[in-house]
Amino acid sequence: MSVHLDGETLTIADVCAVAAGKSEASLAPAAAAKMRRSREPVERLAAGDEPIYGVNTGVGLLADVRIAREELDRLQLNVVRSHAVGVGPPLAREVVRAMMLIRANVLAKGLSGIRPLIAERLCDLLNRGVTPVIPEQGSVGASGDLAPLAHMALVLIGEGEADFEGAVVGGGEALARAGIVPVELHPKEGISLINGTQAMLAIGCLELQAAEALAAAADVVSALTLDALRGTPRALDPRIHAARPHSGQMECAQRLRQLLEGSEIRQSHITCRRVQDAYSLRCVPQVHGAVLDALAEARRVFSVELNSATDNPLVFGDEILSGGNFHGEPLAFQLDFLAIALSALAGISERRVDRLVNPALNEDLTPFLAGRAGLESGLMMVQVTAACLVAENRVLAHPASTGSITTSGNKEDFVSMGMTSALKLQRIVRNTRAVLAIEALTAARALDELAPLKTSPILETVRARIRAVSPPISGDRPFHRDITALETLIAANGFQLE
Repeated sequence: MSVHLDGETLTIADVCAVAAGKSEASLAPAAAAKMRRSREPVERLAAGDEPIYGVNTGVGLLADVRIAREELDRLQLNVVRSHAVGVGPPLAREVVRAMMLIRANVLAKGLSGIRPLIAERLCDLLNRGVTPVIPEQGSVGASGDLAPLAHMALVLIGEGEADFEGAVVGGGEALARAGIVPVELHPKEGISLINGTQAMLAIGCLELQAAEALAAAADVVSALTLDALRGTPRALDPRIHAARPHSGQMECAQRLRQLLEGSEIRQSHITCRRVQDAYSLRCVPQVHGAVLDALAEARRVFSVELNSATDNPLVFGDEILSGGNFHGEPLAFQLDFLAIALSALAGISERRVDRLVNPALNEDLTPFLAGRAGLESGLMMVQVTAACLVAENRVLAHPASTGSITTSGNKEDFVSMGMTSALKLQRIVRNTRAVLAIEALTAARALDELAPLKTSPILETVRARIRAVSPPISGDRPFHRDITALETLIAANGFQLE
């Protein structure tokens, strides 16, 4: 499979496929033609007397410094080298591959004024397995993700470091082994490689896909818990949700109704006098639905950004205009919103776990779901782990996008901090996945206690999947492996039934 980059039609699914090595990438012929057309005015104007930012001037606070014609290529080389100042552990291979793909697609729009060769070389790196080593810290999200993209660009010119065939080597060596010729940068090409939001967007796309799997799993495990606690589905009545018609809320309520249809457990207490359940059960559509709406909005924003020109300046016909499309605020907001939404998803899940194990909060289940309470602790401690993860999420969910720090001699005086938002989101996704795995483990154990009654046919299928990786509990054991196995099942969309 190949993803053809034209600057207009790249999708989040394309990004995830190329990032995972399931698809190759190529520059569409029409995009190459657009790039060639936008290159001509850059070459002509670069040789003239009119100042053009980053082409024949310095960058940042040094934008008023004119560069001699004979040093224009050197300027682009210096821009890439001087901006490669990242620190910290390297970004994951999948993130870097996503970055390269999105950057190549931005260039394919034909508004950057650089040669098609640059986008083609990025595709070569992807297709031949050369992955630049990019430290994860150093971007403030404007003028885009400068430091991460500079480390990517270093490898294009045969410098920096890259992972090739499982070994980290010099960028030049990696290119030579892969049969790729290093790029010689010409006017505007260095700055066009490093101006943009591709690092935070790469993480955003990958984590959004993971978060959507979490949302699907959360609906399923909450249905397991509701039945295990002999909760009432009255709060799922469609009339309630039509009266407050948020799309995510209505979607979640409908899914829960379908999941619980035909439950023997529900029929066993259909005449009980319980009117209302606790919020963590009764308000699942309202909470999970709000998460779904946040995911949908993030998908919309990320999809727009994938096919947007985010470097500076941009070329429109014979005119080159300086602007601020590199600013990461639209993404930073969504990344922060996702962090908050997923923290809520984990938080309500942990409250359901507590209701399953806490003898003060349920009457039908054994204390901590232990076979011999006292001699055995059962699932007492998995709730503690869930509480730990939820507490960490609360800290990480504090928005980074409100924390601008002035940079570049006060020229870049308000920045997005979007990359920080993205990095925090990565950990929140992992934490939330673990919390949902804990709820799945706990709910399945609670349902075991209600045998021979069964939950719905759909949920029995889910329980079988859980038991395939987490055997029935017959006594105390280390539950680390169970939780890890269930995390893997969730990440692989093992809780999706559609």
